[in-house]
Amino acid sequence: MGKTARIIWSGIGIAVMAAMMIAAVWYGYYSRPTDKPCAAIEFIIEDSDKRLYLSEQELTGLLRTEEIYPVGKQVSAVSLHRIERAVLRHPMVRTAECYLTPRQVVKVRLTQRVPLLMVAVPGEAYFIDTDRRVMPIRASVRDRVPVVTGAVGVQTAATSLADFAEWLRHDAYWSERIHQLHVQSPQMIILKVEQGKGNTEHGKWNVERVVLGPIRGYARKLNKLRTFLENSPREVREKPYRELDIRFHGQVIGRY
Repeated sequence: MGKTARIIWSGIGIAVMAAMMIAAVWYGYYSRPTDKPCAAIEFIIEDSDKRLYLSEQELTGLLRTEEIYPVGKQVSAVSLHRIERAVLRHPMVRTAECYLTPRQVVKVRLTQRVPLLMVAVPGEAYFIDTDRRVMPIRASVRDRVPVVTGAVGVQTAATSLADFAEWLRHDAYWSERIHQLHVQSPQMIILKVEQGKGNTEHGKWNVERVVLGPIRGYARKLNKLRTFLENSPREVREKPYRELDIRFHGQVIGRY
């Protein structure tokens, strides 16, 4: 065998050995962790500094109840999909993502549901969340949201009234003043005004409730009322009204 051939075969041998070493490292890094036990589970709750409706203990208990708690199990026996689906079934969870780190730690990143309004009718109370779904009442949920009372069902609460509540939460002026909607009928909705929130830079106003009428046109009606409150003569604004009626176009009717 010539010198050139020996060099070629030597180079091939070195390349084969290098490939085998790379394959061994790859197999050891990527395959062996599946034979190791899960070291820990970590729950990452987004916006927990603003609101915290659930605890890690609850989530841990949920996984133990369903016999899918991963810590101590071989990683190859851990179902990330089942863990993710179980966490999503918690009534306070909106989204969940489950993944495994190279250190055999299962991480669950989740977001919480956010209430938009609360419905309180005889024999039943619940929230409607920002996804327009029914959300259960829970002591840990202390968000200040409008309360809906009277003749209202889930469909109405989750559609037109939720639209109103969404608009209200983004309106700094009215969100601190309106705290309750009483539905006498679809054509007669009464807004209860937060007492002590009537003062404005243009003077104070004293009213117990606002007659909105049907929910449609709420932004136009309330903008009309604000214009009235901010631009009417002081003696008109400060009268002790029992109610202000804003149902009719171009009018604000005060009743004592």
